[in-house]
Amino acid sequence: MAHMTTAPTGEPHWLTDEEQGVWRAYLHATTLMEDHLDRQLQRDAGMPHIYYGLLVQLSQAPRRRMRMTELAKDAKITRSRLSHAVSRLEKNGWVRREDCPSDRRGQNAVLTDEGHEMLARSAPGHVDAVRQAMFARLTPEQVKSLGEIMQVIAAGLQPEGADADLPWLR
Repeated sequence: MAHMTTAPTGEPHWLTDEEQGVWRAYLHATTLMEDHLDRQLQRDAGMPHIYYGLLVQLSQAPRRRMRMTELAKDAKITRSRLSHAVSRLEKNGWVRREDCPSDRRGQNAVLTDEGHEMLARSAPGHVDAVRQAMFARLTPEQVKSLGEIMQVIAAGLQPEGADADLPWLR
């Protein structure tokens, strides 16, 4: 799909009024959603949404462990941000780091039993918050359309190639 930033006249290709309205509604909704989920998890589990997502990823990984680089890639965050988050999760006893047996330079993040228990306790409230904030407000057709739209947008934004500027490589 072509990416056009200027009109044929060389002028910026401004958003139409309708596009501007959709863009602002998207920004408004995603900002409110992230704040809503962050507040719910801080209140109920004492952690921000990003940390909850890391625990979920580890819980679904074989033997509840992942290479730190893979965890950063899946979370779409920088290695520095992941390292900080894992340090905080370690202090809570929910995650531990271990050396990677296949690569002396690499490390794995491992979900501890305490972390698994915390996730099991916090998941029902989080799922309820997601359901009430999003899915309870949409028809089944809207859910299907939103899923398709988000897949198209994500696919178009996923950089490819060895020189791609990806957060988890920073």
